[in-house]
Amino acid sequence: MHDWLTPQWPAAARVKSCVTSRTGGVSVAPYASFNLGDHVGDDPRSVAKNRERLVSLLGCQPAWLQQVHGTAVAEADPTQVVSADASCTSQRGVACAVLTADCLPVLFCDRAGTRVGAAHAGWRGLAGGVLEATVAQLDLPAENVLAWLGPAIGNQAFEVGPEVREAFISQHAAAREAFVPSNNAGKFIADIYQLARIRLAAQGIIAVYGGGLCTYNDPRFYSYRRAAQTGRFASLIWLVD
Repeated sequence: MHDWLTPQWPAAARVKSCVTSRTGGVSVAPYASFNLGDHVGDDPRSVAKNRERLVSLLGCQPAWLQQVHGTAVAEADPTQVVSADASCTSQRGVACAVLTADCLPVLFCDRAGTRVGAAHAGWRGLAGGVLEATVAQLDLPAENVLAWLGPAIGNQAFEVGPEVREAFISQHAAAREAFVPSNNAGKFIADIYQLARIRLAAQGIIAVYGGGLCTYNDPRFYSYRRAAQTGRFASLIWLVD
């Protein structure tokens, strides 16, 4: 499947996951070519064809969300698009799916492979508690939960203001370690992967994998900071029999 990613983590065999890239679709520049976002100005017919191709290749039905940088979590339902930034399911063949282009996608499952989830965590959602809300919706013992951190803006490129730093530090003192001063006065470079790990650890989830990719510097992925007019790639997780 082109240069798409298959998460490397000790998930049960019945748990399937995938992260798409820019390649393999029909969208034209600046959305070339496998844009899955239907809210970014791309030709709706191209997005529809890309989504059809995704279903054909993966053999699952994605439950798309209307993402709003919030903390709402839905039960995944491919028949409707709900306003939420995360979803969970125990149904076979239904994929929890999030669209990103610098924000952090986080995939979840339990060790036995009975329930999965996916969350979209930009800094606002992350600070607001979207990961904690997703863990609550999973309704599983923390020691049974695995998390995988997908491609997001890396700690070389994620410059933020002091209000972002304060939003995290006010909740977890350990978050200080995730910010270093930028070359621009008053600004900071944030490590969104470290921030996510801190928040997951506070929930008792220490089996955390992935991280380390940077959408801004890796041309395989869409990046809003690199080009404001761009597409979205998907991170998906689903169960099979």
